[in-house]
Amino acid sequence: MESTRHGLPGLITAREAGLVACTRCGQVHAGGAVRCKRCHGPLESRDRQSLQKVWAWLIAGIVAFIPANIYPMLITSTLLEHTESTIVGGAIQLVEHHNYGIAAIVFVASIMIPIGKFIAIAYLAISVHRHQILKMHQRHRLYDVVEFIGRWSMIDVFVVAILSALVQLGGVATINPGVAAMSFALSVVFTMLSALAFDPRLIWDADRTAS
Repeated sequence: MESTRHGLPGLITAREAGLVACTRCGQVHAGGAVRCKRCHGPLESRDRQSLQKVWAWLIAGIVAFIPANIYPMLITSTLLEHTESTIVGGAIQLVEHHNYGIAAIVFVASIMIPIGKFIAIAYLAISVHRHQILKMHQRHRLYDVVEFIGRWSMIDVFVVAILSALVQLGGVATINPGVAAMSFALSVVFTMLSALAFDPRLIWDADRTAS
């Protein structure tokens, strides 16, 4: 079945075809169904509270990201000194020791990727809400990118966890996670929940309304 409405020839949504798919298992049902016959989950053609949940989790992630960059991520204690390193401070120290590659990975994964996700999710939510006119499938590609890069946002937390487990030499040297480690982990989790709360089916509606 083909549709030439709204400037999208050959494409038709499940809603226009009178169908609804289960978001848990993917089973397709008639539009009037309220429960999935396979997994018994609730069926909704669209999550009407999707954008509210997206903004709630996104704001929580941004709030948690602030102390993650103010307070120390790594606390190092030796016989001679006690140092506390923030995310940016740690990247600068790596540069000073000529570890440019590692410094770039830390900076990109811990600063640029989280901020990029904040901007991308907010842009998706605003553009869908306002039905802004965009190139076909541009929002879909952006959503796929947000989903893909999310898995790389925890690199700082993983590094801190590994160092804390390996470098424990009694009174000689110890490495412990700082307050920022928990804040950063929460920020990443909240941002991931924000992306998961976004109903990608709203993108099709926005594309059709704006066209």
